[in-house]
Amino acid sequence: MQHAHFEKPHSAKPIAVDIDGEPKGVLVAHEDGFRFLAVKLDAFGVDGKIFKSVAAAEAAVRDSLRPEA
Repeated sequence: MQHAHFEKPHSAKPIAVDIDGEPKGVLVAHEDGFRFLAVKLDAFGVDGKIFKSVAAAEAAVRDSLRPEA
């Protein structure tokens, strides 16, 4: 007897983005890299944006937290 084989879709775990020890959001896999989903109000400036790498996303979040002069 043969059994049907179903593969589970790949579901990468979200990657937490912490800036100075405070969680600001998560990165989820996207076909073009990583999409940032903010969990703190001060990080909503980059919410939904897509980044090529985790490092690029972290840098963008960090930059968005800097007070504008």
